[in-house]
Amino acid sequence: MSQFEFLPLVTIGQYLPTDSVLNRLDARIRVIIFSGLLLALTFTPSLRGLILGLAFLLLGLFLARIPIRYALKGLLPPLPFMLFIVVLQVLFFSSQVNTLTYFAWGPIHITLAGLWAALQLLLRFMALILCLSLASFCTSTSELITGMDRLLSPLNRLGIQTMDFVMAIQVAIRFLPLLAQSAERIAKAQASRGAEWGMRSGGILKQARQIVPLIVPLILTSLRRAESLALAMDARAYGLKKDRTSLYQLTFTHNDAIFLVIGLAAICLIILL
Repeated sequence: MSQFEFLPLVTIGQYLPTDSVLNRLDARIRVIIFSGLLLALTFTPSLRGLILGLAFLLLGLFLARIPIRYALKGLLPPLPFMLFIVVLQVLFFSSQVNTLTYFAWGPIHITLAGLWAALQLLLRFMALILCLSLASFCTSTSELITGMDRLLSPLNRLGIQTMDFVMAIQVAIRFLPLLAQSAERIAKAQASRGAEWGMRSGGILKQARQIVPLIVPLILTSLRRAESLALAMDARAYGLKKDRTSLYQLTFTHNDAIFLVIGLAAICLIILL
């Protein structure tokens, strides 16, 4: 039944209450650090900056008491997409700088600069996925919403409804594990009715065709769940009051200040290295 296990591969959105030093940080500090890391890993032009970012994320996994093997499982679902983008980068990369060319045939050029660009793109994708996974490992959805709501509260004075934005992020993160659970149920139901599932023979195209019947019921299930969520929010008078209270009371401590300084320094190094 291992071919039906989708939920363990979806690490984004999974909260692990390990009671580590990262779990005990102020939610606002975690939001600032991980948001800054995402921006730094996205816009850094340096390969050394990406390597430093990956090293910093591995240190964060160690501090959060998260097994690295479990965190790396989150790279498996988007791996085919990442490899496809990397192959396109290698074959069709164009650079105005003269570089060593290994192969050239029509529009296809395999150059040293293209290989370095493909490696940088692969590391960037890996770092972004690990950063999102680490953020969800040590931050629950309630803490995430509370931290973002407190950080964005000054925008409410300008007439910007930040509560709706924060709620949309919460729903998006929470739906990822639910989509994996729904995909597991649909795949098991189709296999029990005689559908071919998880067959290794036939190549990649045959395996891709097996996923197509899974997409339509998965979309329908997601739409029903979204409708139920909207009705539940409407029944609980969501949005009736502009100010919301929270169960969690945020307190800023010395550890929060230390980690904030370390996180901002790492973000600056990733960008400027």
